[in-house]
Amino acid sequence: MKAVVMAGGEGTRLRPMTSNLPKPLLPVGDRPVMEHVLQLLKSHGIHDVVVTVQFLAALIENHFGDGTELGVRLAYAHEDRPLGTAGSVRNARRALGEGTFLVVSGDALTDIDLTRAVQFHREKGALVTVCLTRVADPLEFGITVLDGEGRVERFLEKPTWGQVFTDTVNTGIYIMEPAVLDHVREGESVDWSKDVFPRLLAEGRPVYGYVADGYWEDIGSHDSYAAAQADLLDGKVRAELAGFDLAPGIRVGEGAEVHPEAVLTAPVYIGPHSRIEAKAEIGPHTVVGRGSVVGARAVVERSTLHENVYVGPGALLTGSVLGRYSAVMAGARLEPSVVVGDHSIIGRNAIVACGVRIYPSKTIDEAARVNSSVVWENRAQASLFGPRGVGGILNVDVTPEIAVRLSAAYASTLRKGDTVVLGSDHSRGARALAQCIASALQTGAVDVRDLRSTALPVLRQQSLLTASNGVYVRTAPGEPNSVEILFVDSTGADLSESAQRSLDRVYARQDYRRAFPGEIGSLIHPARTLETYAEALAGTGGDTLPAAGLKVVVDAGHGAAAHVLPALLGRLGVEALVVNTGIKDSRPTETAETRAEDLTRLGELVVSSKAALGVRFDSVGERLTLVNDLGDCVNDAQTALIHLELAARWHGGGRIVLPVSMSRAAEGIAARHGATVHWTGTSRAALTKEAADPATILAVDGAGGFIVPGTGVPFDAAAAFTDLVRYLADLSESLSRIESGLPDSHVLCREIATPWSVKGAVMRGVAESLGDRVLDTTSDGVRIVEPDGGWALVQPDAVHAVTRIWAEGATRDASQRLLDQWAEHVEAATV
Repeated sequence: MKAVVMAGGEGTRLRPMTSNLPKPLLPVGDRPVMEHVLQLLKSHGIHDVVVTVQFLAALIENHFGDGTELGVRLAYAHEDRPLGTAGSVRNARRALGEGTFLVVSGDALTDIDLTRAVQFHREKGALVTVCLTRVADPLEFGITVLDGEGRVERFLEKPTWGQVFTDTVNTGIYIMEPAVLDHVREGESVDWSKDVFPRLLAEGRPVYGYVADGYWEDIGSHDSYAAAQADLLDGKVRAELAGFDLAPGIRVGEGAEVHPEAVLTAPVYIGPHSRIEAKAEIGPHTVVGRGSVVGARAVVERSTLHENVYVGPGALLTGSVLGRYSAVMAGARLEPSVVVGDHSIIGRNAIVACGVRIYPSKTIDEAARVNSSVVWENRAQASLFGPRGVGGILNVDVTPEIAVRLSAAYASTLRKGDTVVLGSDHSRGARALAQCIASALQTGAVDVRDLRSTALPVLRQQSLLTASNGVYVRTAPGEPNSVEILFVDSTGADLSESAQRSLDRVYARQDYRRAFPGEIGSLIHPARTLETYAEALAGTGGDTLPAAGLKVVVDAGHGAAAHVLPALLGRLGVEALVVNTGIKDSRPTETAETRAEDLTRLGELVVSSKAALGVRFDSVGERLTLVNDLGDCVNDAQTALIHLELAARWHGGGRIVLPVSMSRAAEGIAARHGATVHWTGTSRAALTKEAADPATILAVDGAGGFIVPGTGVPFDAAAAFTDLVRYLADLSESLSRIESGLPDSHVLCREIATPWSVKGAVMRGVAESLGDRVLDTTSDGVRIVEPDGGWALVQPDAVHAVTRIWAEGATRDASQRLLDQWAEHVEAATV
C-alpha cells in the first residue's frame, strides 16, 4: 500500500515561522512534523510514499531526500501552482499506481491507528473512508455527520457556531480507491471536502467515516503549534524523542550539556549538542532545539527554540517561539505568544510585548520596547566597531564567515605586499578565528607575521617595531562566550576612527580585493618577540632595574602573561613567586567568581611569603590588579591613585592623563608633588591620544589599564608592573602605608538601559534639570557640578543602548544620593 503526504501548503497563518520554512519542516520536539508522519506510516507497514510539494519544495526534498535514512521510499509530485487537496493527489496519480492508497497531511501530529482505519475501509467496501476525530471546538475544521453504519451523510467546512451539528471533524486522513481520482479533473484546483465529496454523496457513492481513537492535532496556528509541543512532552501522543531521560520528564539529546546548577522543570526536551548554562531555568513545556544555547540565569518557560538559537544571560522568555539561528541577547524579555523569525536578533534589554511577530532577519535595538509586529523594517548595524574593536558572541554575532569577510575587507584597505602582525589569546575560539583571518589576509595579497598565542602588548610592540598594522583576536573580558577582533595601526595603537570608517565602508560594499596566485601573501612565525618585548620594558628609563631584594607574588591569570613573565622577571632583578602559569584554553577569561577566588589566594600568598605586593594580570596582559603587603585586594580606583602618587613622586611633577569619570581626589595627589592632571574622554582612543604628549608621565583609565609613556605600547600591564617595581624598590614605605595616605575614591557608576530613540530626550532632560548647578561640557556627555563640589557625569553610550552615570560626593552616601538623583532624571526620560 502507498501513501500520499500533502506537503505543498504555504502555512500563512503560521508566519513568521513559515516565512522561509515550509510548514512540514516545522520542528515538533526533536524533528520536523512531517518526519513524525513518515515514522507513523512506516510503523503501520507503509513504506512507499509520494510527497506533494509546491511552496519551498526544494527545502523539503533536500531534507528528506529519497527517504533512505528514515527507512521509507519517497517520490515527489511537484505542483507549479496550488491545486487544492484533491488536485494535488490527482497530480500524483502516476506515482500511486492502481492500488488502495492513504492520504495524510504532512503538517499534523497524530498517532491514529492507520491499520485499523484501512481494515474498516475494506470491511465497508468504501470508495473513500474519511478518518474522523472528536474535538471540543470544531469551528476551524470540516464537520461530518454519519449514519448508524458509519456512512457519511453530510459535510460542512469551517462552520459557524450556528451551523455546528456535531463535534466530529475531518482529520484530513483518507483511505481511497484509485477510482476516486476519476472524479477529479487533471490540472484543476479542486478540494476534497468542498468539491469532490459532496458530488460523491450526491451520486450515492460509498463514502464512509471512521471515528478514530488516538491523538490528532492539526498544526495550523501558533496556538495549535504550542499545543502540539506541549502534548508531545506530556506523552499524550505516541511519538519518538531521541536521547535519554536525565530525570522523569526531562529528556536530553546526544551531546547536550546541562550545567549542574541549571534548573529544569519537567516536562522539558533539550536537543542534541545544546548547552544550558549555570543557574538557567528551563520551565515546563519547553523544547530547546539542536545546537542551541541558554545563557546563565536566563529563564525560558513554555517556549520552543528551533535549532542553533542563542538566549543570552538573564533573558526571559515566556510562551515564545524562536526561529532558527535567532538570538535573544542578555537581559531581553519576550512576553507570552511572541514569535521570532529565523536569523533575527533581539537586542540586550529589549522588551517585546505579548503577541508580537518578528519576521525573519530583523534586528531589534538594545533596550527597545516593541509593541507591534515587525514585518518590513530592518536595521543594519550602524557600525562594525564597538569600544574594543569588532566583537560579539562567538558563532552568533562573530562567525568564521564574518571573520573572513571582515579580514578580506581589511586587506583591501591595505596595499598589496603590506604586512599584518597577527596574534590571539590562548582560547580555542580566538585561535580558530585567527586562522581564518590569516587565510583571508593572504588571499588579499597581504603578508602575515603570525605571533600565534601571545600577549596583546607584544603584538602592539611588534606592530610598532615593524611599522605594520596588526590584528588581535581575544575572548571578551569576563564573557567566555564572546570574542573581540582588535585592529591595530602601525604605531601599536587602536585603529583610528577614520580608518575604522574606511574598513566599515569596504565591508558593507563587499568590495574585496582578490590576489592572483603569484600575489598570495606569505605566512611567517617570527622568533624572539618575547625577548624583544622584555628587553624594551626592563631598559625603560635607563639600565636594567636594580630591584634585588624586592619580593613580589605574580598571578599570571592562566593567560598570555605566563609567556612574558619568564623573560621579564629575570631582567627586573626581583624575587618572584609566580602562580597560575598554566595555559588553559578552557578558561579563556576570568569570571567574577574565578577572579575573586584567585585574588583571595593571591592575598594569602603575599602574606605568607612576606612579599611587598601581589600583582594579577588579565588573560591578554593588558590590565593588572594589585594586592598590598597586608594581602588586601586594592580596587581599580585606588590602584590608579597609588600609581599616580608613585609616578608623580618619582618624576617630581609632570602631566598625568585621566578620564573625566575618575575621582577629583587625583588633582590633590598630583598637586602635592608638582604634577598636573589633564582630563580627557573615557574612550581608549581619547586616553591614548592624550598620552602621546611628551610631557605625560602616566595615563590611567581607572579600570586596571595603564599607559606608560616611553614604551610605545598603550595599555600594557607588564609595563605598569615594571614601573611599580622601580618605584617601590626606591622607597622604604610599604604599599599599604602608601595606600593609607591617599584619600578614598567615592566615585559610583550605574548603567541605565536607554532606547536609541530617546537618548536625545534623556540629555535634553538632564540639561533642563540643571537649576543653579554648573554644566561642564566634556568630550563625553555632560558633567554637572554641584555647589558643594560634588559632580555627576551623564554619558550616552555611543555603541550600546545604555546611559552611564558617574557620581562623586564628599562621602559614599553623598555619592549614592547624587547617583540616585540623576538616575531618576534619566529613567524618567526613557519611559
